[in-house]
Amino acid sequence: MEETDEGQPAGPRAGHRISVEGNAGAVIVGDHNMVVDAQHGSTVTVVMERERPRPVRRERVELLPRRVPEPVGRSSESAALADAVRAGGLVQLWGPPGVGKSTLLRHAARQLEPGPAGVVFLTAAYREVADLAQELFEACYEAPGYAPSRAELRRLMAGIPVTVYLDDADLTYGQLLDLADAAPDATFVFAASDRSLWNDGTALEIKGLDRAAGLELLARELRRPLREGELGGATDLWQAAAGLPLPLLRAAGLARLGPAGEARLPLPGEVASLLPELLEQLGTAELNVLHLMATLYGAVLDPVHIGALTDVPDAAGVCDRLAGLGLVVAVEHGYLFTTDVGPAVRQKCPSPFPAERLCEYFVQWAERADTTPAQVAGLGRALELAAELAERDGRPELAVRVARAASPALARSLRFGVWGRLLGRGWVSARATGDRQAEAYFTHEEAIRALLTGQRVLFVALAAEALMLWQALSNSHGAAAALQLHQFAAIPVAPTAPLLPSGATASAHVAAAHSGAAATPAQSVAAHMGNLAGNGGTAHAGTAGGAHLGTAGGAHAGTAHLGTTGGAHAGTAHVGTAHVGTAHAGTAHVGAAHAGTAHVGTAGTAHVGTAGTAHLGAAGGAHLGTAGTVGTMGTAGAGGAGAAAAAGGAAAAGTSMASLVATLIAVIVAIAVGGVALNQLQDDPPSATGLAGTWRDGEGTSIHFADAGTGSYSGRVSTQCGPIDVELTGSGDSYSGTQTAYGYLPDGSCDGQGVIGRLSMKITLSSDGSTATVVKGSTPGGPACAYSCETATLVRTS
Repeated sequence: MEETDEGQPAGPRAGHRISVEGNAGAVIVGDHNMVVDAQHGSTVTVVMERERPRPVRRERVELLPRRVPEPVGRSSESAALADAVRAGGLVQLWGPPGVGKSTLLRHAARQLEPGPAGVVFLTAAYREVADLAQELFEACYEAPGYAPSRAELRRLMAGIPVTVYLDDADLTYGQLLDLADAAPDATFVFAASDRSLWNDGTALEIKGLDRAAGLELLARELRRPLREGELGGATDLWQAAAGLPLPLLRAAGLARLGPAGEARLPLPGEVASLLPELLEQLGTAELNVLHLMATLYGAVLDPVHIGALTDVPDAAGVCDRLAGLGLVVAVEHGYLFTTDVGPAVRQKCPSPFPAERLCEYFVQWAERADTTPAQVAGLGRALELAAELAERDGRPELAVRVARAASPALARSLRFGVWGRLLGRGWVSARATGDRQAEAYFTHEEAIRALLTGQRVLFVALAAEALMLWQALSNSHGAAAALQLHQFAAIPVAPTAPLLPSGATASAHVAAAHSGAAATPAQSVAAHMGNLAGNGGTAHAGTAGGAHLGTAGGAHAGTAHLGTTGGAHAGTAHVGTAHVGTAHAGTAHVGAAHAGTAHVGTAGTAHVGTAGTAHLGAAGGAHLGTAGTVGTMGTAGAGGAGAAAAAGGAAAAGTSMASLVATLIAVIVAIAVGGVALNQLQDDPPSATGLAGTWRDGEGTSIHFADAGTGSYSGRVSTQCGPIDVELTGSGDSYSGTQTAYGYLPDGSCDGQGVIGRLSMKITLSSDGSTATVVKGSTPGGPACAYSCETATLVRTS
């Protein structure tokens, strides 16, 4: 079996070729060349056409899953799957956890006829679509350290009829199409808990086993035939398990653990208590392994790591025994915790695995010379969870160490999804510990990642913030690296873009921004980094969003409030009286606190109080008024091609660094307040025609509406109570129809009744098609509209 290095793949990029290089090599992405520095931050240069890599297509692709026993009682499902794969396109296996989808998928990947170009098996859990596309590219091409742009990826993958199997692929319909678009001639087979494929393919539901198959599975797992007196009890047990293979596997495992010669099957009423009973039968080694895996839920762990962390000598053997009991799952590169085991293990072991031990081990392992970037990326989920646990334990310095140790390797692995999440986690922890060096590093690297992923406006804000942090720390190497990014910040800016609209006051601008008028691309650095780490995106006043103009004595022009939980309002500042000191040594230092230095927040607009007027030159020097200058309340100007001077004495910012800072901030300000055309700044803006497309609500839930023709649209959302199916008709900006309704308790939780009918739904699109208002209500003869009904807003994402 041929295998490629695993990790968190980097996906298609929007028109940039960037090479990331550090103490372990270089990679190329898009159209630019970047060098990764583990200490001072990465730099970027342009790759010439003759220097671009030439990927070599593999003669035969064969990335197979581990071998599994032949699925019991799945002959009809296997035949239907074989027919669907032969037909090509998209195929989805769906059904509840424990029904045997993964086993069927792995067996099919090995037994069915592969595509003309071969077969690829991937696991999609905790991976972005772009990362999966990059993984597929690496399986089909010999191109070490190279991630093509989105357009180039599609060109390279065209004409490669490979069959791709993806386990744990709980993707939306839109995500399925995005991945299929990256390899237009491939056949994709997805396994997921809920159905998301309604058009353009075949969806096969996997249900529980029939009685004969259920009894056959019990006998196989008992490793003996069922005795005559057991048939009735075994049938009752099969019924109690609803034919799901996983409970039957556990029931047989519990029977095997009984006294020798007394392998008694559990009674049907004992199915619900199988997990606690199994845990009671385990030894110390098995419980230690489950304790670790429950703490690192969702991470695939190699027995080498399991043994080192738990001091279990034969970790592989212990894991195999646990897999035989249905408590863990053996996958391609280690073992994965079974979904429903967590609560029972946590009840048995209430305290999580020690964070200090996890972090110390992972830091030492990541820093070893023989640890590859692909290995670090493959363990990315465990690294994220270890850092998060350290934060919760009040040890954020450990999380900083984990993130810094892993970041360079994650960048070189081309797995930018997990890299970004760990950068965000490290940034949050660095802020908590006051580690400014680490904060500067994580901000700088996230600027690099934003550039790699085509987020140009975000890149400008992050690059400016990183420059300010490095400069405040007097770190010349870091500042030089950030300064080098200046060439990629050339975004069109209006010649004169006032920070406040004509005639507006600072307080009025604050109110407008908090009402949603602020442009979202100029969100605060703090909100973005917090969102990466999953902590709600709260922006901190100060360096990452606050506008501080102080004298040597530390006076401030009010407190800037840019970030709110889950978002940021760019350009808002509550302005007081500012005492503006003379600019430091002829240079306007923008950003972090520095005695006697003028400070301007990167992600928002600096509104100066009565003591002076601050002006930022877009392409020239930045000038700040001295303490004796009297300016206009709350006004500041973004100059054009030259220097903008304050009334009264001014201190000229003559260095190239100040010029860069002024340029970057003027860009951000102009985008946020000055009315720059955002369409020029956003890559691939979402389509705004009709209902068809992918939308997201305020809680982050996505739904894809597919156009079924003749004005009909359908969609599905997975919820805690079950899938909600939506059927609508309409055109233009108005659509109406119904959706599935479930019974809810007063606290909003499911009442267990299942589907109780349908609710009415009306969707009205905004004039530009970017948002939609959803109103739900009762239908004649349908269920009462209580906890299921509300008015919501959807935002179009594609």
